[in-house]
Amino acid sequence: MPLTLAASGKDRLMHVLVTGSSGFVGSSLVPALLERGFEVTGLDRHPGKALSGRSGYRFVEADTSREGQWQEALKDADAVVNLAGVNIFRRWTEETKKAIYESRIQTTRNVVAAMSGDRAPVLVNTSAVGFYGPRGDEALDESGAAGDDFLARLAVDWEQEARQAENKGARVVLARFGIILEKSGGALASMLPAFRMFVGGPLGSGRQWFSWIHLKDLVAAHIFVIENPEISGPVNFTSPEPVRNRDLARTLGQILGRPALFKVPGFAMRMAVGELADVLVKGQRVYPAKLEEAGFSFSYPKLDKALRASLQGP
Repeated sequence: MPLTLAASGKDRLMHVLVTGSSGFVGSSLVPALLERGFEVTGLDRHPGKALSGRSGYRFVEADTSREGQWQEALKDADAVVNLAGVNIFRRWTEETKKAIYESRIQTTRNVVAAMSGDRAPVLVNTSAVGFYGPRGDEALDESGAAGDDFLARLAVDWEQEARQAENKGARVVLARFGIILEKSGGALASMLPAFRMFVGGPLGSGRQWFSWIHLKDLVAAHIFVIENPEISGPVNFTSPEPVRNRDLARTLGQILGRPALFKVPGFAMRMAVGELADVLVKGQRVYPAKLEEAGFSFSYPKLDKALRASLQGP
């Protein structure tokens, strides 16, 4: 059961507010929170179709990158999960990079500004393992230093905005996402068409590390950190077994019954997606030290099982 809080002499359920509630992660997180027994308010530009009419759920239409009436909804929140931000899996132009940056920074700034010091909720704010920048074979936990490329600078600024909530008494968790495995979106959805057309394979050299997490574990980790008040600061939301990109390609090919022989050269990727290619052909070898130390149990710690669950169901 979820945490309950004392109010007027009796217990009440925790109320969780989710920005980006209709997005790739939010559309899975919100139902899981409801099933766990939380009350949930979702904020997004568009309502999630699957969530309409669910008991315990309220939707508020909002562009969270702008100040507005939606900020009043934070007054009733015991926890906030901030997922809002423009999708990064697209060609990076200067305009796109600006949108990626500002959508995250402005939303986080607006969320923190709306918090009351009298009732500061838990803030679980999305970040990314891109915080560490390209690091070769170095094994990284949450104590790792920041990198200096675009994603690293974004993550640093994003986390600094979230930490401002600590000045209002909030417990802040900085959820550094790895690459999320789920066929309905993210990196895996981008990879599948090439493999199904028999032209899939590693990106660049294939030696770069790929720090990943199954969507089910990502959702469970959010609930875990909300329910465990001793957890704060940066937390790597990644599987305990990162792999090299070539191993990902080989495993995916085996599951799909397709070859994984066609390497995608770096220059071709840069032509297709711009500066994002530099992120894809480099990588980080990241481990979830804090989650494991706190006793979190992964449903999909190994790549083969995670990919099969993503593609075929549990």
